[in-house]
Amino acid sequence: MAATPAIAALSKAGIDHQVHRYRHDPRSTDYGAEAVDALGPTLGVVAAQIFKTLVVDVGGNLAVAIVPVPQQLSLKAAAAALGASKAVMADKQVVTRSTGYVLGGVSPLGQRTALPTVIDSSARTWPTILCSAGRRGLEIALAPDDLIAATDAVVADIAV
Repeated sequence: MAATPAIAALSKAGIDHQVHRYRHDPRSTDYGAEAVDALGPTLGVVAAQIFKTLVVDVGGNLAVAIVPVPQQLSLKAAAAALGASKAVMADKQVVTRSTGYVLGGVSPLGQRTALPTVIDSSARTWPTILCSAGRRGLEIALAPDDLIAATDAVVADIAV
């Protein structure tokens, strides 16, 4: 399997990471839960260590919010962290066009256009977290501070 732009970005930056594959069920639409079910027992990680990448629209501009799979994104908190008055979930087609990734495989790394990013502060409670590697059925494990640095992310309490 060829490297995704996310994996290539980490390799180019010299950031230590591991890539984990699992069989994606094409009927599944709960991509985060699928990753938790497939990788949690295998890797010995809990659901809160696996993060989902969400794209939001803040005042006509796109941004990325990264939260643990079992939690929801507080749009109000994300907007505040990104210096906006309001945030809404971005249109699915706009997400794919902007990031270059399909839904369920959107990575915070290696996007066509680097977007402002906010990551939930709970990421720093773990030595390692997982996020999408840019393809359904593919996750990257890395240190939270490495993900924060690689995405130039703001860290804030954005999960509820």
